[in-house]
Amino acid sequence: MTHTGDTGSVFRLSRTSEDERRELLATASNAPVSSPDLLSLADGLLGSKPPTGFAHDCSRSDLGQGQQIFEAARDAFHRWQQFDLGWVQVLDPGAKIATGQLVGVEVHTVCLWSVVFNRIVETVDSPSRFGFMYATTTMHIEQGQERFVVEFDPATEAVSYLIEAVSRPRHPLARLAYPFSRAMQHRFARDSHERLAHFVGRAPSSRSEAQVG
Repeated sequence: MTHTGDTGSVFRLSRTSEDERRELLATASNAPVSSPDLLSLADGLLGSKPPTGFAHDCSRSDLGQGQQIFEAARDAFHRWQQFDLGWVQVLDPGAKIATGQLVGVEVHTVCLWSVVFNRIVETVDSPSRFGFMYATTTMHIEQGQERFVVEFDPATEAVSYLIEAVSRPRHPLARLAYPFSRAMQHRFARDSHERLAHFVGRAPSSRSEAQVG
């Protein structure tokens, strides 16, 4: 399969092999960011509402209480456990959480596998917050930004996991199957919250979610 550096060849009928993953990562190494500025890592959505055509999703879950839970969640992020969902995984689990880092994500939906690439544009690592924000590259079926943040409240010792995204379909197939694409985005958020909760040793908790179409 030829990879053009754009979205035309991201779909495939089978899961990638180790050799194919290395080839894909090499091909995408210089792929530029395709998204405008839509979010900030510190405060989320820029402006009162997303631009026309973009969907806004925001969800938060309770991971428990205490510094130990926060450190466990930080460790999970470094291992990309919040993406280890069975039907979703990162191509390179050893990828560093660092500005400029390429993040390849493989997704299995229905009978198709897709491989998309994002680039981390901002990170935070403080005693009370850890996470990153990435933006889609030109090798992605969507266009947008997404942030993943674990937060520790020193006053209550509560630990929470936040996912916020602003996106719109970019690939013709994603536009054609937009309701299905939205369902998969919601499934990813739900499964990611549950995966991180399990990793830190807590049963899935209540989750608050705000969505703007």
